[in-house]
Amino acid sequence: MADNDTEMGGDSPEIVAIDTGNDADDWYGGDVATLGDRIAAARDAAGLSSKKLAKRLGVKHATVLDWESDLSEPRANRLSMMAGLLNVSLMWLLNGEGEGVAAPGDDSLIPTDINDLLLEIRDVKTGLAAASDRLARLEKKLRQTLKEG
Repeated sequence: MADNDTEMGGDSPEIVAIDTGNDADDWYGGDVATLGDRIAAARDAAGLSSKKLAKRLGVKHATVLDWESDLSEPRANRLSMMAGLLNVSLMWLLNGEGEGVAAPGDDSLIPTDINDLLLEIRDVKTGLAAASDRLARLEKKLRQTLKEG
């Protein structure tokens, strides 16, 4: 989907590619594609604009554009969040191995509505993980405070 998020008309749902793990050409492999290439491909396959991805990750739009252009790289926490939001593995983003998006022209397609549900599930999981980390930090702080006083 293009960056302007226009919807396709007609009765047929929009189709988004997914990984089958059998990419004979290794289109997004470490020797062929960069981290930025894989981020852009996963974002496109997820049907997100770069602006929407930036908003979901809590970063500036220019930051995502820099990542996709290989001008900078995301920190580990953002990379992990991105993998979850884009429904790809962290290893695939880093080196092209693991669960990722299908190479262009692959026949492994799913309807956009299913992909949207998968993205929402990943978004909730990412939020739960962040909340769990925050809860652990608060519990530790409470234990320390009780111990001191």
